[in-house]
Amino acid sequence: LSAIPYVGTTLVEWIWGGFSVDKATLTRFFAFHFILPFIVAALAVVHLLFL
Repeated sequence: LSAIPYVGTTLVEWIWGGFSVDKATLTRFFAFHFILPFIVAALAVVHLLFL
C-alpha cells in the first residue's frame, strides 16, 4: 500500500496504526483478516451475476 502515490503512507498509518504494533493495531488487523474473505466472496458473486 505504501507504493500508492499521495495516499500510500496515510493508508499504511491508518491500517497499521502507525509503525508500532499494539493491541489496537492487532485488533484492526484481525478485523480486516476476518472480513476480507467475505468481501472477496461478495465480489465474486457480483462478478458471476454480470457474466
